[in-house]
Amino acid sequence: MHRTRPLAVPRPPAAPRPSPSEAAPPALLVVAHGSRDPQALRTVLVLLDRVRDLRPGLDVRLGHIELNQPLLPDTLDGLRGADAVLVPLLLGRGHHVKHDLPAAAAAAPSVRTRIAAPLGPHPLLVEALYGRLVEAGWDPADEGGRRAAVVLAAAGSRDPDSAQDTRRTARMLAERLGGVPVVPAYASAATPTVPAAVRALAARGRHRTFVASYFTAPGRFASAAASAAPRTAAVPLGAHPAMAHLLLHRYDQALGGVLSVRPGSRALAPHLAALSSLAMAPP
Repeated sequence: MHRTRPLAVPRPPAAPRPSPSEAAPPALLVVAHGSRDPQALRTVLVLLDRVRDLRPGLDVRLGHIELNQPLLPDTLDGLRGADAVLVPLLLGRGHHVKHDLPAAAAAAPSVRTRIAAPLGPHPLLVEALYGRLVEAGWDPADEGGRRAAVVLAAAGSRDPDSAQDTRRTARMLAERLGGVPVVPAYASAATPTVPAAVRALAARGRHRTFVASYFTAPGRFASAAASAAPRTAAVPLGAHPAMAHLLLHRYDQALGGVLSVRPGSRALAPHLAALSSLAMAPP
């Protein structure tokens, strides 16, 4: 793959040294993919600020797999001698989660690392998708209707686990929407495409179709998916409050060794309660 020179941002400072009497918690290292779209980096930085607001005092850092600075190896280099949890800003189990993150962690033996699960599938992620759809004009009156449908537009992957995760998220979103059909579609590497999914739904009489943007930030794939929407497409998940809560939830899971959490579990309660209080706040 051809790699362009990363967009420059200031390199993060070295990891703070805790006092002997009180060890600092591991750093939360958010691992983003990177994008040539400058809006992507700005969006991720706003999201990290939301995480810091939710957990004051936690060392929150950013590393990119490619295209943007700081690159993941550079961020890890700044954490030498410290503990860190790598939380993928990625939506499913694909090549980056399975190979790139473990390889980066292994190449930084001076950092004691844990790798959290990807963001999806998860109820908090579904809440972010739902919130973005409402912003795009989704009317709860459509729920249960015969004309409405949603296309869940994702990047696409050849990894079957990634496709399975996307399909599961689509099923969860359909439940959140009261049974409205939600069809996964892809910008690359898998089928159907977003335009093909829109046409297929129209053939079934589903003419009020929305496109939910299953992307963490703006970029080429997100723009292509939006251009295929028959009406205003939902914006990427970005810095929606649920995304900040989900990053912290994955961080806490990695530290606690919890591999899966049911939607009604106590571990989720604080995050869902906070989202309820923020329901009317701008994302």
